[in-house]
Amino acid sequence: MASNFTKELAVHSGKKVKLHKYDPEETLGVEKDHKTKQSLAKTLNRIDELQYLLYAERKHALLIVLQAMDTGGKDGTIRHVMSGVNPQGCRVTSFKVPSAEEREHDFLWRIHKAVPTLGEIGIFNRSHYEDVLVVRVHGLVSKNVWSKRYDQINAFEEYLTKNGVTILKFYLHISKEEQKKRILERVKDPDKHWKISEADFKEREYWNEYVDAYEDLLSRCSTKGAPWFIIPANKKWFRNLAVSHIIQETLEDLQLQYPKPTVDLKKLKVR
Repeated sequence: MASNFTKELAVHSGKKVKLHKYDPEETLGVEKDHKTKQSLAKTLNRIDELQYLLYAERKHALLIVLQAMDTGGKDGTIRHVMSGVNPQGCRVTSFKVPSAEEREHDFLWRIHKAVPTLGEIGIFNRSHYEDVLVVRVHGLVSKNVWSKRYDQINAFEEYLTKNGVTILKFYLHISKEEQKKRILERVKDPDKHWKISEADFKEREYWNEYVDAYEDLLSRCSTKGAPWFIIPANKKWFRNLAVSHIIQETLEDLQLQYPKPTVDLKKLKVR
């Protein structure tokens, strides 16, 4: 692939994000053809190899954060991009409405518990950013509370990066029209009826409020150590291609190495 997805899709620290300036149909000049399909397959295979190195070396962890509007493709991204990795070294955590126990702790308590250990890849399907999204849009806490969380999140992520956790954050950017199309497809497909909830229709009414909330978190919480990437996601094939390439490039940059053997192999004999 000619495109440098990491460079072109990253939100630079301090940049004020306006989502209407980002085209969810964008493909960076890449076309859907057999070469693109081969590139994706090659990248997924390399991610599998790099995960094995990550697991063996156990000096780094990779945390992947996925956020999107409803029907944005978080589940599909996990299913397609991480299809080849060893489940033993990869853990997916979906953050729903906080439990009674979770509500009795600070908002990052349940998040920290789910951070991957060294050698692991952890994937957050929704994340700590819900605490500056849904709680803001629906007024679940006061502005005096949620407005302080951006700095708290930045400090938390900086702490993780200083302790061996590499963080990649992907906002899967779809249009309101594409969301409507995907909701209607679910209605028409009996195999997808289980995915439908009243919340899908109700939350759509707050589209503009969520756009405002996403613009603030993307602007305030994309840092050099824990960058946000705005992934054009109307076209699922491009979404998968871009996310997979960024994951590969990030793992390659870690310069992972197999650890040296702990025994003298020359002295070992198979009897």
